[in-house]
Amino acid sequence: MSDLAPSGPAVLGGRDGAGLRAAYTRAPVADVPLQLAPGDAVRLSSALDREGKIPRAFEALGPVAGRDVVLVDAGGGMRARQLAELGARLTLLERDGPRVAALRADVADLTGVTIAEGSFARTNLPDSSADIVISCWSAFRDDLPGELGEAERILRPGGRLLVLHDYGRDDVSRLRGPDLPEYGAWSRRDGWFLQHGFKVRVLHCWWTFETVEDAQAFLGDAFGAVGREVGAGLRRPRLSYNVAIYHRTRGGADASEAA
Repeated sequence: MSDLAPSGPAVLGGRDGAGLRAAYTRAPVADVPLQLAPGDAVRLSSALDREGKIPRAFEALGPVAGRDVVLVDAGGGMRARQLAELGARLTLLERDGPRVAALRADVADLTGVTIAEGSFARTNLPDSSADIVISCWSAFRDDLPGELGEAERILRPGGRLLVLHDYGRDDVSRLRGPDLPEYGAWSRRDGWFLQHGFKVRVLHCWWTFETVEDAQAFLGDAFGAVGREVGAGLRRPRLSYNVAIYHRTRGGADASEAA
């Protein structure tokens, strides 16, 4: 259920020229679903999915505990920490040397973690070296067949591929353009994912802030005029946020229960 008061349609994507700063792009991120100024990224990461539904779903669809798990585009280490807490043996990939160095510093307190340079285009990992491969928002956007082929190469028989993307039909989608593949094409029965052996589990999550004023300040800072408009309709300090995990067993035969 939405926590927004009824209102007219928002002006999407900052098209009024009022300074949309947040961009949903193909940049490598795993902690949050969009590029933000560093301070805003911290604010969103502390608000996104406080209930922990995303890591619990990874465990349910993997499982990840006690398994060799590759996290692609590991970002600032937030998802890595969640997976480590679940008992995963982690290999974290980042796309270039500076990102690898920053990630290494961010997760220096975690033990038994391998950090390497690579992406879904080229992981540089050995064949059949992973039980689970996870992508959060960044991959499976352009070269879907190529990235699927790389995942199949590094997964062991029976290995699992988990791909997290936004799903829409929520408050957060008012901040974005309406024609994104996340919001329809990918989740349809004739969409690429479901036509290539994936199943989908939808999670009903939240962006939860301490106060309505905190939420409004963040939305205005990160999204400009459209964020201020959405924020003006808030009744409680949270926005509904739906995500989809597209999940597949190596070779396309799904060993887990459909969701």
